[in-house]
Amino acid sequence: MEQRYSSVRSLVADLRPEKPLHVFRPNAIEEAAYFFMNNFKGRICYAVKTNPDPMVLKHLWSLGITSFDVASMQEIETVKSHLPDAQLYFMHTVKSRAAIRKAYFEFGVRSFSLDTEEELYKILAETENATDLQLFVRLAIPNTYAEMNLADKFGINLSEAAELLELTRGYAQKLGVCFHVGSQCMHSDAYRIAMRMAKQVIDAAGVPVDMLDVGGGYPSIYPGMNPPPIHTYLDAIEEEFEALFSDDQVELICEPGRALVAESGAVIVRVELRKGQNLYINDGTYGSLFDAGGPKWIFPVRLIRPDGPHSASLLPFSFFGPTCDTLDFMKGPFYLPEDISEGDYIEVGQLGAYGRTMGTAFNGFTPEDGTPWVDEPPLMSLYGEHVEAPEVLEIAA
Repeated sequence: MEQRYSSVRSLVADLRPEKPLHVFRPNAIEEAAYFFMNNFKGRICYAVKTNPDPMVLKHLWSLGITSFDVASMQEIETVKSHLPDAQLYFMHTVKSRAAIRKAYFEFGVRSFSLDTEEELYKILAETENATDLQLFVRLAIPNTYAEMNLADKFGINLSEAAELLELTRGYAQKLGVCFHVGSQCMHSDAYRIAMRMAKQVIDAAGVPVDMLDVGGGYPSIYPGMNPPPIHTYLDAIEEEFEALFSDDQVELICEPGRALVAESGAVIVRVELRKGQNLYINDGTYGSLFDAGGPKWIFPVRLIRPDGPHSASLLPFSFFGPTCDTLDFMKGPFYLPEDISEGDYIEVGQLGAYGRTMGTAFNGFTPEDGTPWVDEPPLMSLYGEHVEAPEVLEIAA
């Protein structure tokens, strides 16, 4: 285990990091995992792309989440190197032939998604016409309620989906339908609509389906972006599933990522220069703050100044990152004390999702090694209160 501190303030006072430093809040990830395990009536597959840190993977496993949604050979190898008994779902719909073959023959992967006839035949060829495949047909679902649209790149058009589903049934030991309502979905109705669309496709295909994967998209909380309580999403899924599939033997699956890990991560950055209300910090859009620069999301922040007090008056600031690229800019506004200055530290919260994943080494700027643990609550929380561990933990079949 990494070093453990009671608070970020005590961590900064002790370490005085020269480079951006990621911190991990195990209590936050525990509450999120337990919430899903207590309230989702099906299999929970963690979306590894959100945060593939081995520490996160092993912590989720220890809590009882033993199935993982992977998108590449690197993710497969990472999970299996630390969790050899993990059950993997290779849910990228466009995979290289080499990745399919290696996943099947070397890592025991049996679950694959597809959205074209060509991908189906590719999977069959590279698994040598295996008879133990779990195949998911991914549908293109409108991402009306999502902050990030994922509908344009993947998924088969609903008007063509029944034919592909019927074809795939002939080769699958187990057949599934999957979809994604979009990242940071802001309304539970998105899942209701998507599930009804999926049922229409299944009925049109006229073939039995064994699995329904309602994907990811479950939100976290950010300044100015306050989704409904997370239970409303899981309640909606359960209600629709009971209404649509109560007479069928269908396994329900979800792929949460952001909602499980966002609150568990933060990054500590240092102010290198102040120009008016622009702060030049040592992390940016080429590091852990991509979403603050590209999509212009606002993240919770607070000043960490271990050596003395700071002003109670706040001003809106923008950030420039450390690289020489002018795109390395985060507009904000990020509200911080008006007397913030060079040498001060800032905690940027809600970066357990995609913070470390999106980082590069552009211009030679990289974070500190290691990820200390912190016991204090995150800067923002969608869960709000302690969530008890379930009596029975999920165990992969």
